[in-house]
Amino acid sequence: MSDGQDFTLLPAIDVRHGRVVRLAQGDYARETRYADDPLAVAEGFAAAGAQWLHLVDLDAARHGGWSLAALVPRLRDLGLRVQSGGGVRSAEMLAQMFDAGVERAVVGSLAVAQPELVCEWAGVHGAGRITVALDTRRDADGRWRLPTHGWTRSDPDAPLLETLCGRFAGAGLRHLLCTDIDRDGMLSGPNIELYRGLAARFPSLRIQASGGVRGLDDVRAARAAGCGGAVLGRALLEGRLDLRTALQDRPEQSPC
Repeated sequence: MSDGQDFTLLPAIDVRHGRVVRLAQGDYARETRYADDPLAVAEGFAAAGAQWLHLVDLDAARHGGWSLAALVPRLRDLGLRVQSGGGVRSAEMLAQMFDAGVERAVVGSLAVAQPELVCEWAGVHGAGRITVALDTRRDADGRWRLPTHGWTRSDPDAPLLETLCGRFAGAGLRHLLCTDIDRDGMLSGPNIELYRGLAARFPSLRIQASGGVRGLDDVRAARAAGCGGAVLGRALLEGRLDLRTALQDRPEQSPC
């Protein structure tokens, strides 16, 4: 659980066909284009004081084959620490990302399909270098399901969110990025109730809130709920949230 003082904000850049885009609820047919140059966007984040960047390869998430190796060293030159994901499905791709300078690799679909393999990778590379992405959608029975492959596939036999959280926490993994798919890119507010419950049940996990952040109040709510950080996407790209202000905003004392 976050102690409130080490809460990390991660501005996000989602790249598709070389452009900065956002998808509404993970739907590739509902794409909004924001910029043609991801590096220029990252320069703005770095200038505002960001220390981390959340970089997503949307092409790889859909088709496989991580394609951002040339971009990562340039981001590192800006002083940004890079957390990146999208289509991580092999040890070779993971090694490619780390060799390019990625500090934390985000593993999503494979974490659902082969959690034991992801735990093995954490043992090889270090538990702090893997961020497990469990993107979730509540079904008609109120259970938190885990669609995969860019949120385009759902396996009714896949484990539930809480089951995998327990498994990864038990294996010593430290970073969990959790997205309520129905809120992603919708500016409807993050699912604070979901995060509060996960943080209370799995206190060893540093939960990154993702999806729906609209402004500073949502950032504060995620921090107060026990999250270790928040991924900021559309709100930054559309100027609804000032990154410098958010980075400088800190509670006088820990809310937890």
